Amino acid sequence: MTWRTAITDARPNEVRVRGHRVDELMGRVSFGEAVYLILRGDLPSADVGRLVEAILVACVDHGPAAPSAATTRRVAGTGAPLNAAVAAGLLAVNRFHGGAIEGCMAVLTDAVGRGAEAVVSEARAAKRRLPGFGHRMHTADPRTARLYELAGEAGISLTHLEAARAVEAALEAASGRALPINVDGAIAACLCDLGFSAEVANAFFLAGRLVGLVAHTLEERSRERPMRRFSETDFEYDGPAPRDVPTVDER
Repeated sequence: MTWRTAITDARPNEVRVRGHRVDELMGRVSFGEAVYLILRGDLPSADVGRLVEAILVACVDHGPAAPSAATTRRVAGTGAPLNAAVAAGLLAVNRFHGGAIEGCMAVLTDAVGRGAEAVVSEARAAKRRLPGFGHRMHTADPRTARLYELAGEAGISLTHLEAARAVEAALEAASGRALPINVDGAIAACLCDLGFSAEVANAFFLAGRLVGLVAHTLEERSRERPMRRFSETDFEYDGPAPRDVPTVDER
């Protein structure tokens, strides 16, 4: 008995994803557009593709102290192969690290339905932290502002982005202190407004973070001794000084 798939059709000398030849997509669409295509079935507009690409870039890394990076570096230091070290880091993505995207999508959907004040009031009464708001390091996550900007340019509904702002305001009013939306929350709002379901939320974080974990694995192997003992916060950055992103013509 045969089974069916609507994702990829692979034949001799021809591979099609959602009906499009892969070799024709190559060099014509971005990785973000390809991600949208394989998950949603159709190519997005250019502006929506830019937003999806930005979500992936926003997730690429957040420093060696992040749980996924620290886990990857520890495993890499044991001599484990690349795939094992990276897989260990990806397995560290869960409810409180990266996984907040999925939780925040549920919060924002609830806020759209019942109102931000009701959601915040209920969470405070239950002493439950709302995922996607507040950050251990940033008081104003710079990635959030950029995602908001790109979402506005994408021409999509901003219902959940507006709900995120409303929850942010309700949290500050109720607690007396600012708990600004972080990058996980901004990604959650964008994914909701793009029509993605919460069950694929973590996939975006995993896809973006994977290449960052590869970089941490390679650096750990090339710069540090095996099986070293290290603190996740006792490190020093010695990479390039701050520099501007060049334009396409300048590269």
